[in-house]
This record gives sequence, C-alpha cells and structure tokens, in this order.
Amino acid sequence: MPTFFEKKQIVTPGELLAEGDYIAGENTYEENKKIYAARIGLANCENKKVNVVALRAFYYPKVGDIVIGTVLEVGFNGWTVDVKAPYTALLRASDVLSRPFKPQNDDLSHFLNTGDLIVAKIASFDRAHDPQLTVSEPGLGKITRGQIMKVTPTKIPRVIGRKGSMISLIKQETGCQIILGINGVILVTGKKPEDEELAMMAIQKIEEESHTSGLTDRITQFLKEEKAKREENKNE
Repeated sequence: MPTFFEKKQIVTPGELLAEGDYIAGENTYEENKKIYAARIGLANCENKKVNVVALRAFYYPKVGDIVIGTVLEVGFNGWTVDVKAPYTALLRASDVLSRPFKPQNDDLSHFLNTGDLIVAKIASFDRAHDPQLTVSEPGLGKITRGQIMKVTPTKIPRVIGRKGSMISLIKQETGCQIILGINGVILVTGKKPEDEELAMMAIQKIEEESHTSGLTDRITQFLKEEKAKREENKNE
C-alpha cells in the first residue's frame, strides 16, 4: 500500500498520490482505491489521510527569491519568520549580527522582535529543511517605514510587467519606492501617504484585472486620471 510522493513535493491535478488503505483528504479524490490530486499543491500524508495544500494562495520558496516576512518568534539562535509559504523560514542570528553570536550577551529581541517586518532573500531550501533566510545583502533587513500590501503570489509577474514595464510605470507616476516580495507581499514607500495610496490602488487594480488584455494602457490612464483629480481637489 504505497504512496507515490515525497515530503514537500509539488503535485498536479490527476497525479496518483497513494494506493490501497488510504483516505482521500483535502484537495484529493479517490477512484478504485487510488488517491489522486485534485489541485496543484504540496502533498502530505498523516494517519493514512492524504491531503494536498493548495498553492494558489501560498508561495513556494525558491533560492534567490526576495520575500517580505513577519517575525513570528524570537528563538535561541535566530528568528522564525512567516513568508506566506506552507512552512516557516529561519533567519539565523549570525546573519543579522555579522559576527559570532553570543547567547549570554546578545538579546535577539533588541535586533528583531515578534511582529517586525523584514525584506530577506531565500538563501537555501530543500525537502529536508525549511527555508533559510539572509539579510546580509544591500537593501535587505528590517522594514522601518512605508506601507505593506498583499496580493496573490501568482499575480506578482503581472505587477512587474514585461521587462519590468508595469512596476516602472507605477514608480514613475507615483514617485514611490516599491519592493515586490515574490511571496506576494509588497512594500510601498513614498514621500507622502497619498502617493503610497495611489501606488497601492494601481497594484490592486492590476491584481483584479490581471486576466485581461490592454492592462498597461488602462493602468496608465488610471494613474493620470487619479493624479488629475487630486490636482483639481487641491485647487478648489
């Protein structure tokens, strides 16, 4: 009575997962004592029950990805971070301190505490270990200003646009700095709150209309109209 998947393996609809004395769980179905995947996602088996965690709302980590995460817990030698993936990520103290970590002297909560937001890179990840983060490169680390918004991770390429055209357009028209986490979390930092709001409205519109054609032209028109409205309101 075997299973046909490994830990943390991505499976696709119709893929055979198990055969024999197993129970079809979430996002799976049974035919002739065989369990198949009903959605793309991560397969797992617990107490003979086979489940698939759907990936649509989740981010699946890849080495080199830039992500934005929330510190969940301060541990003995690092931090546990939520990166909107099916598994939590680890950021080691030595990566943040850039020197040997001394537990007897270093209170890690002074550097990053529960609830803090960070921009990080996936340094390593495989089926045997949870994602490992790094913040040792320029532009990475604790977020101290700006606004956070979230989109479905699969929509991030649409927000970026062809050769970066869409995100460049939004940055140019709003004057905001925008960091796109591949995990669907976005940091928008502008000179004024209204600039940040405009950028976030444009990104939300992209997510809602990502399946349609001519989106770049509509976003261009949307930004120009919104900016014109705001100028009119200032002059009244």
